[in-house]
Amino acid sequence: MEPPPGAAENSKLRHVEKDVLIPQIMRDRAKELCSDKVQAFTKCCKETGLLMVVKCRRENTALKDCLVGYYTDPSFYEECKAEYLKQREEYRATGIKKKRQKITSNV
Repeated sequence: MEPPPGAAENSKLRHVEKDVLIPQIMRDRAKELCSDKVQAFTKCCKETGLLMVVKCRRENTALKDCLVGYYTDPSFYEECKAEYLKQREEYRATGIKKKRQKITSNV
């Protein structure tokens, strides 16, 4: 079975999509998935003030490890790429851009 006409064109990614838009989805989703570590780091920073550089190393390391784990996971990239392609397809079909829900943190 052959792919529908234009399917190859629809799955090609422009430079800005590969290097900016998909990584933005990855960052947003990784922050959601690591929210417990984001909250722990935020809490530590609020409690320690200017000494956060020294006092919050453990929380910062845990947060970085969690985020980098997602950033470097090829299957996570493919998930985010699929999500982006779906959003792009919906936009091209409807002309209506779907707003991504942002999680607000008090950092």
